Amino acid sequence: MDLSLGIAVAAVFFISAVFSMFGQGGGSLYTPTLVLLGYATLISVSTSLVLNLVTAFFATLVYYRQNLVDVRLAVAFIPGIVAGSFLGGAMGNFVDPGLLLWLFVAFLLGAGARMVYTYWERTPGEELVPGHPSQSMYLIIVGFSFGVGILSGLLGVGGGILIVPFLIFFYKVPTKVSAGTAGFVVIFSSLFGVLGHSAYGHLDVTLILATLVAVAVGATLGARFMVRTKAGWVKIGFGLIMWAFAFQLIAKLVGWM
Repeated sequence: MDLSLGIAVAAVFFISAVFSMFGQGGGSLYTPTLVLLGYATLISVSTSLVLNLVTAFFATLVYYRQNLVDVRLAVAFIPGIVAGSFLGGAMGNFVDPGLLLWLFVAFLLGAGARMVYTYWERTPGEELVPGHPSQSMYLIIVGFSFGVGILSGLLGVGGGILIVPFLIFFYKVPTKVSAGTAGFVVIFSSLFGVLGHSAYGHLDVTLILATLVAVAVGATLGARFMVRTKAGWVKIGFGLIMWAFAFQLIAKLVGWM
């Protein structure tokens, strides 16, 4: 195993453990980490999606056993996320992600601030799970998830980093249920993003196989830790991670790294 591959395995383990605590697949950091280690951008994106898929799968198993996955609500996201992720993955050869990355930076800074603020904000009904989507809400979810899917396929992120704040603030889902439900949705966004990329041969099998075990172990440990963590700390931790990724993206876009 060469040095870059060894570092990639170690980094993937750490990232999967941390991000699975917040309903994420980890693609927010898998992609830039692999790029910094010298892997081609599209290979990094497609590998990130595969790792997202495995991270989300093992984390969701833990969430489901703790009754933290609202399957019926998650199913509402699947049609849009599947179509968008496949399209985004297939568009990878034709779209410059630069502008999307800057828009993503703006979102991460704003949403991260909102998440951190909620640590001091009273959130009524944190232990109550809302009813299932109305017809109008279902249409909103499908449209939202389609947009998230495109971004997911293009950038190699599972989409949980967008879905969790949506569920918490727009649909008023408790924090831990939001993380568990988003993890379930990320399985589908990652799978169909990979399929979109595979149409153009953007898969490095050696890299994927070398990092899969690290992802499986890291995701399981992270999800178990999240289950034992207070909701307020989950929110603030998620917000800080969003900020960290935003500043990392800014540094990359302006050529500092």
